[in-house]
Amino acid sequence: MDVNETIRKKSLAEEIAELIKRQIDEGKLKENEKLPTESELAKLLGVGRSSIREAVKILSSMGLLSVQQGRGTFVAEKVETPDEIFRQRVERADIKELQEIRDILEAPIARIAARRRTDDDLIEIEQHLRARKEAALSGDIALCIEADINFHKAIANATHNKIMASLYHDMTAHLASGYEYIYKDTSRLMETQPEHQQLLRHIEAGDEKAAARDAKLLWKDTKIDEK
Repeated sequence: MDVNETIRKKSLAEEIAELIKRQIDEGKLKENEKLPTESELAKLLGVGRSSIREAVKILSSMGLLSVQQGRGTFVAEKVETPDEIFRQRVERADIKELQEIRDILEAPIARIAARRRTDDDLIEIEQHLRARKEAALSGDIALCIEADINFHKAIANATHNKIMASLYHDMTAHLASGYEYIYKDTSRLMETQPEHQQLLRHIEAGDEKAAARDAKLLWKDTKIDEK
């Protein structure tokens, strides 16, 4: 460590900005709520107006405050990012819709995982597969479903494609509750344990074609009947 390196302390304006941001995060300052005037805030906090002015600039640049000429300073409306909008849509989606998307992703994910998996990836996949079997044998449906989903998520991680893995994780995050309606006990999950084991072997062997084929075939057991 460089002993000559200086540690930058937060300015007073930054501390004020953090204080206001915390009020916003905790809901004490609501969206579109008008803040006290610059002079009022300075008096309330016992600081100079210049520090208040700088703090407002910091929060405005972060999109947390909106300075409206002639009207004052307001808490800005929260703008949802594309990622947040997508997550909300996933949360509202019907399980059948999620399953259809998952069916599309399974084969290419398994194929890429067979090409890129590391030894550590294989260890993680195998651990979840073992947990799946143990839960199935014990009759613990909740743990079995969780282990099953974690098994497939670990395969998605083995692609080392962050976008693909994130998309897959978002999809599977909301499937567990739906699967509880599909699987009344662990018997069907136990029946497909050998197929899951075979998928792991193909990924371990780097057999992309066989891994993709087996991943696609696995979902014949979890198809959701059309109404």
